[in-house]
Amino acid sequence: MALIENKLAPQALSILDLFAMKQADEKISCLTAYDASFSLLVDQAGIDIILVGDSLGMVVQGKATTVPVSIDEMVYHSRCVTHVRKRAFVISDLPFLSYSSIDLALINAAKLMQQGGAQMVKLEGAHASIIESLVNFGVPVCGHLGLLPQSINQLGKYKIQGKNDQDAEKIMDDAKQIEQAGASLLVLECVPSGLAAKISKQLKIPVIGIGAGLACDGQVLVLYDMLGISLGERPKFSKNFMETATDIAGAISQFHQSVKQSEFPTFDHSYS
Repeated sequence: MALIENKLAPQALSILDLFAMKQADEKISCLTAYDASFSLLVDQAGIDIILVGDSLGMVVQGKATTVPVSIDEMVYHSRCVTHVRKRAFVISDLPFLSYSSIDLALINAAKLMQQGGAQMVKLEGAHASIIESLVNFGVPVCGHLGLLPQSINQLGKYKIQGKNDQDAEKIMDDAKQIEQAGASLLVLECVPSGLAAKISKQLKIPVIGIGAGLACDGQVLVLYDMLGISLGERPKFSKNFMETATDIAGAISQFHQSVKQSEFPTFDHSYS
């Protein structure tokens, strides 16, 4: 545990820094990373948040969905990332069904933080009671609404969420419940930009968008997508930054600057 504490102090960003960025209207940049080499490159580029996402199941392991990813795999990849990063705030995903009860959520959040070195855990859906219990035990939580990749077998396909008034209202209500439950951050995925703008304005906590328009407090992409090396077709909301960069470090830096300067996402990378 002492090693993890030393890695966090004193340069690593905290949740207070992210709140300050929202208050100052400074956009928050976020990228996924799953190993030490990419973690170092992302950190050195000045990216504010590294998300150790269960997307690793698809882009690293070659699986069809994120569902098969285990908590032990998430701990392993989180540890690889946190071992070398110095500044970026690190969030790790709680994988599929690893938070199906309060007790299970506490056990697995402890693994991600104690063994993996994460500063925050992320879970999908409006599970207010789970979030509240985690927060009560000192676990910072990031919510995730809109398109929920762990629910792909229920959804049938990856598609935009919140297009009609009823669905949009549900997402808005869920966002407020997540904040009231004590979450410190929220990811909005594949929702209309107008809805994301309303949620970002009404919530006090930072809102990070992915396919949710420019008005969110920050932007996140899957690293492999923005480098153009993911398996399969690149999502509409992503951009291949390698097309205008000479190396990987340059592409990551371009993404960071584009977010900070509110140049990404454009209309072409958003949904209406």
